[in-house]
Amino acid sequence: MATAKEKKEEVKKQLKKLRSELRTMHLRVTEELTLPEANEVKDVMTQMEGLLQVVDPKSAKKSKK
Repeated sequence: MATAKEKKEEVKKQLKKLRSELRTMHLRVTEELTLPEANEVKDVMTQMEGLLQVVDPKSAKKSKK
């Protein structure tokens, strides 16, 4: 089982990646006036669900119902 420090580092790593992807999507929407592909949005949502599972495993199980 991961220690609190390891979980914190994993969460920080995932948040940085999500932030970068969302920033890219935002720039395309605002500058190019194009919406992201559905699979891009689904990918980000899946990553966010994974992050929630790391942060709070109990609430992640409830949200899937």
